[in-house]
Amino acid sequence: MLGFLDFLLSYPLGHLVMQGPEGRRWRGIAVNTGKAMRMKRVIDGAGVSIICALDHGMTSPQFLEPLAGIQERTAEAVAGGANVIMMSKGMIRTCVPAFSSATSLALLLSASADPGADPSGGAEVVQVARVEEALRLGADAVVLFVALAGTTEPTMIRALATIGGECERTGMPFIAEAEFPTTYASVEDLKDAYGFDYLSRNVRLCAELGADIVKTNWPGDRDLFAKLVAATSGIPVVLAGGSRLEDLELLSRMEQAMDAGAIGCSVGRNIFMHKAPEALTRSLARVIRESWSAAKAHEELQEATGGPGA
Repeated sequence: MLGFLDFLLSYPLGHLVMQGPEGRRWRGIAVNTGKAMRMKRVIDGAGVSIICALDHGMTSPQFLEPLAGIQERTAEAVAGGANVIMMSKGMIRTCVPAFSSATSLALLLSASADPGADPSGGAEVVQVARVEEALRLGADAVVLFVALAGTTEPTMIRALATIGGECERTGMPFIAEAEFPTTYASVEDLKDAYGFDYLSRNVRLCAELGADIVKTNWPGDRDLFAKLVAATSGIPVVLAGGSRLEDLELLSRMEQAMDAGAIGCSVGRNIFMHKAPEALTRSLARVIRESWSAAKAHEELQEATGGPGA
């Protein structure tokens, strides 16, 4: 796993000439200080990022009822060990009390137009917020969903490049979601429809255009996920939770992803649609932050919830 210190040491650096109060000059290392400070919160002291995505009102083909209690869902995820909450600019207004002093906001900048449509038929990712809004709202990161299918691909690439540049200028960490064009189907079906090459191209493009963290789908097995990690050339990768899974399968994928070089997860529906969101988040934290096996974390989850969570 790429440690946080290793990540900072590998982060793009430059030399800066500093001048002291008595006119003395010395040469130091200049990083984008704002971005470095925010990344220390997005990637915690253990070198991991546990992201709970509560932004599905912006992307889902239908409203997901557990999000009606988004304040409670936020508090549950934070209590379970999530250090980052992914959310829209509208919902953060009501959820501030649920954030701890150590919780980071990752602001989603995009919404899906006609998300239930076939992506090749014109479903489009629309930018609905800007980096400057994220700064004003106290965010530690911004998020863009990146879909590379269909006639909207050139517009998508331009948005990706523009946001990458804005984040570098303003010191805002950029999480790019290099995923299949829709996330509201099983990974198996999406993998069959789009193939591994779609994911690897998307992951690489996001890294090339300025992403500080790349979120991507489970490609089917540990070795393929390791290839996705390698495709970023050292930019940190987190695994998306995707559609609802059995608890043990979710934890097993996370264990394999961490073994393959991921630094964490970004999970939404598998947390907020679970019968025990806090307990499920804690199980993810056990695997990701404490290096528990999926089996051990699942056993604790079963004891805490009294049975299957789905």
